Amino acid sequence: MISVAQKNKKAKVLFVLTSHNTLGNTGRPTGFWIEEFATPYYYFADRGVDVVVATPKGGPAPIDPKSNEPAFQTEATKRYFKDPATQKVLSSTVKLSTVEENDFDAVFYPGGHGPMWDLANDKNSIRLIQAFYGHNKPVAFVCHGPAALVNVKDRSGNYLISGKRLTSFCNTEEEAVQLSGVVPFPLESRLKERGAIYVKAADWSSFALEDGNFITGQNPQSSELVAEKLYARIKNK
Repeated sequence: MISVAQKNKKAKVLFVLTSHNTLGNTGRPTGFWIEEFATPYYYFADRGVDVVVATPKGGPAPIDPKSNEPAFQTEATKRYFKDPATQKVLSSTVKLSTVEENDFDAVFYPGGHGPMWDLANDKNSIRLIQAFYGHNKPVAFVCHGPAALVNVKDRSGNYLISGKRLTSFCNTEEEAVQLSGVVPFPLESRLKERGAIYVKAADWSSFALEDGNFITGQNPQSSELVAEKLYARIKNK
């Protein structure tokens, strides 16, 4: 018999953001893309989902200042900058090494260029993705978030994404923002090298894919679509 407490149990999602704040050797700042956090965060929060935000270092999560430019603002980002409670969440993120998969129903990785440097190689992030996937829970990523997948392997030592249909920020979009020579690797190409079946739509269009428990979105324009797909998986938890 299912208890009342179990029936009323809220779904809970872990958001993993970058701690990295330097754009290669350019001397310019980077971090996570605020829209890719704000849109999914409020999408879940408004539907009663508990969200915990973690970063490799814990503490303040660096927002890419370019994502604060007027051209990139959305209703969700405007809401964030008027929301001290959520701003506090980002100023005091949980340290990733202290997080356990069994406390959550799913994990979500927003993008921005920062993950290319830290989350791609972070052992705690790799451990968590393996645990979520191994326990049949959704793992979702948008834009540069799939960088966190490039070094994740299964129990047999094969890349976890081998043979899976995925998308991410694509090479032509990277070229358009003139950072192809700055990022440590081209994300689209690296996913293909790891055996992923890479799929993309037109540059800057909203596009997301599901393959098993993988949910991936191509770019900032895809963040809400990824949130919708992830919520559909967990809403009855």
